[in-house]
Amino acid sequence: MKAIRRFTVRPVLPEPLLPLADLARNLRWSWHAETRELFQSVDPEGWQAAGGDPVRLLGAVSAHRLEELAGDRRFLRRLAVVAADLDDYVHGGRWYQSHEEGAGLPAGIAYFSPEFGITAALPQYSGGLGILAGDHLKAASDLGVPLIGVGLLYRHGYFRQSLSRDGWQQEHYPVLDPNELPVSLLRDAEGAPARVSLSLPGGRALHAHIWQARVGRVPLLLLDSDVEDNDAGAREVTDRLYGGGSDHRLLQEMLLGIGGVRAVRTYCRITGHPDPEVFHTNEGHAGFLGLERIRELEGEQGLGFDASVEAVRAGTVFTTHTPVPAGIDRFERDLVARHFGPGAELAGLPVDGILELGAESYPGGDPGVFNMAVMGLRLAQRANGVSTLHGAVSRGMFAGLWPGFDPADVPITSVTNGVHAPTWVAPEVVRLGVRQIGAGRTEDALSVGGSERWDAVADIADQDIWDLRRVLREQLVQEVRDRLRASWLQRGAADAELGWVDSVLDPDVLTIGFARRVPSYKRLTLMLRDPDRLRRLLLDPDRPVQIVVAGKAHPADDGGKRLVQELVRFSDDPRVRHRIVFLPDYGMAMAQKLYPGCDVWLNNPLRPLEACGTSGMKAALNGCLNLSVLDGWWDEWFEPDFGWAIPTADGLGTDEDRRDDLEANALYDLIEGRVAPRFYDRVGRSGLPVRWIEMVRRTLVSLGPKVLAGRMVREYVERLYAPAARAHRALNADAARDLAWWKGRVRAAWPRVAVEHVEALAAAPVNGTAELGATLTLRVRVALDALTPEDVEVQAVAGRVDPQDVIRDGRTFPLKPAAGPDLEGRWMYEGPLALDRTGPYGYTVRILPAHPMLATPAELGLVAAPVDTDAAGDAGAGGGVLLR
Repeated sequence: MKAIRRFTVRPVLPEPLLPLADLARNLRWSWHAETRELFQSVDPEGWQAAGGDPVRLLGAVSAHRLEELAGDRRFLRRLAVVAADLDDYVHGGRWYQSHEEGAGLPAGIAYFSPEFGITAALPQYSGGLGILAGDHLKAASDLGVPLIGVGLLYRHGYFRQSLSRDGWQQEHYPVLDPNELPVSLLRDAEGAPARVSLSLPGGRALHAHIWQARVGRVPLLLLDSDVEDNDAGAREVTDRLYGGGSDHRLLQEMLLGIGGVRAVRTYCRITGHPDPEVFHTNEGHAGFLGLERIRELEGEQGLGFDASVEAVRAGTVFTTHTPVPAGIDRFERDLVARHFGPGAELAGLPVDGILELGAESYPGGDPGVFNMAVMGLRLAQRANGVSTLHGAVSRGMFAGLWPGFDPADVPITSVTNGVHAPTWVAPEVVRLGVRQIGAGRTEDALSVGGSERWDAVADIADQDIWDLRRVLREQLVQEVRDRLRASWLQRGAADAELGWVDSVLDPDVLTIGFARRVPSYKRLTLMLRDPDRLRRLLLDPDRPVQIVVAGKAHPADDGGKRLVQELVRFSDDPRVRHRIVFLPDYGMAMAQKLYPGCDVWLNNPLRPLEACGTSGMKAALNGCLNLSVLDGWWDEWFEPDFGWAIPTADGLGTDEDRRDDLEANALYDLIEGRVAPRFYDRVGRSGLPVRWIEMVRRTLVSLGPKVLAGRMVREYVERLYAPAARAHRALNADAARDLAWWKGRVRAAWPRVAVEHVEALAAAPVNGTAELGATLTLRVRVALDALTPEDVEVQAVAGRVDPQDVIRDGRTFPLKPAAGPDLEGRWMYEGPLALDRTGPYGYTVRILPAHPMLATPAELGLVAAPVDTDAAGDAGAGGGVLLR
């Protein structure tokens, strides 16, 4: 008989064991080994059955066992030490509290993301975006950054993956009971559950409870629409991560952005946490948070819409993660208008103003859609991509929002992602570090970074590194066999026919790992391009290779599912199934075993479509070498000392088959000719692959400090959060009104702003040449209409030119007013231009808006430059000069 309702009956902890409840509810246990070991000692078998989840463990442990522990002095001493350590971690000063900027740093930062990967015990993530968000929160906690995380609580999470008998992906959506998760309801002073509400068209409402997870020092607020006061449709808004149609997704993103801001305000009011000065949008899904803040300013300070936009922009940071337009959420314009029109949410804001923020009003844009990333960029004064290459890709992809500017001048910077080492580094690796450099220095190296802490890894003996690598590989082999057996039983196999599973993989064979989501651009099946050649690599009698593969295709992506099936069918072949395996249901728990146990981490996306690719970072922190296309983070940090770059065939355009053939052959060649020989090249009496071990050592020493989430969060604090906080403080109500008025005046005048004439005076080029070290004096006549020199900056831009006379790596030289205005309102500007480079050289002149409250001269997307040769005088429009 099936129960009509399910709930958990928890034992009452004896008073001496009460600190266990606090330890279980703070997710620091997910990366703090001593806390996990303490819970494991409560009930080792129960810990295994609970999947390493303290909340589930305490919900199942017997009252008799608890009474035993309450009288166990040794256990109570351990409990006291771990509880005191958590208290010191949460309340003690850390990097942020001792930062030289002190009070100049923001008192609070709100970080919004549609998903967070904190631990497998809180399955609220689908892939890299969520894992990155989780690592961001953990690193912020380690550094003492006053962050508040904001997301949604999905009752079905993403999905669990299994395989049919013929290898087709199948999805399962388990029901998650928040009362069985490491979260608690946020309650007001009277003990009632706190909640937020949104107005929907037709007089409907969307209510949401606020669940709170503690991520070390950082609160994570998760909004849950499964509230009795909601109608059936509203209750399902937070059912699944990335589920449903456009209307469903729009409601999710309204709840995340608008409801999220309201949840933050409620949390700060109840707990006394400082109100955020900076709001960080992790991808465009939470972009509606800017609209709610505009509503607040209009209502509380009486600012108009335009002034409120300026005030909101000042304190907003936007991070884009997608390298392709197809990865951006876009809604029908009419759908958005209906949800923000009369009788719906944010009724006091002008609908046209809202729609303009997300309009694709640039060449090639679709006037019928509302683009969430475009709104995110328009409502954020500071924006970034997640690797150096991705920053460049993003500048090109969004260049239409800044017409007239070269992509290099588009105001999108980059902060390369990092990973939270205490979460992803295997305990065996940590123990080796402690033995070599001490507990304190190891903890600092993993959470804070600093190359001097990692240099000590260079002194670890070759034998110790090789022994560690084999232990980790052996653990992976056992993990793979257990998971493979469980998968085959799910696929309908009988236990009696699975004897072969016990011989799958070999702890002494070179092991390659590949695990990620399965969109087509990540090319799961590139390794199958030449099946016969792959079989030869796997079965080589002297230098065999084994491969572990995992990954999920989106439930609606049948193409991705076909790729999974193709890989599964190859790995089911009895000839090779002991050398290549596909593991279903890739998630954090699997990943924490997979990264350390592999010798090589493979990544072969279509360049440059990998925004960052942090899985290779996690592998590297465990001494795994990267074998990757030069994309994402690998493009900026690759060195032959610690990995291999797969050559690409980018220039073949649309000939995808030819490109994939070439790159697959390059991959086979690398494995066969360089990777495998180095792994199996045993030298001298020790019989160790010393060159391989040195690559492992260089990976740890050189890449270790770079790939840390601590390094990433410090960059966000110093390069984005602190400037955003200063801008937020400076842009009070009066300043916001002044800035909005000034921008309106500039935009109105700009069609009549022009560079009318450019001429070189002193040291003008003779016969198209000039001497290195000479200085040109430029005189420029400009029309400013109603603007004054205080409103603009006139610049010369100079540098080497390519065969098309395009300036590359240009430098700017400010020009100053020399005379004016004349009777027609024109001004003369002059200034020197230093000729500091040899070769083909050129210059041009441009006019940009200038205001102390602008984060960058490109902020308004306005620029005036010479449009013909007459305007450029004798020098020509490009001012081309050949230096010798």
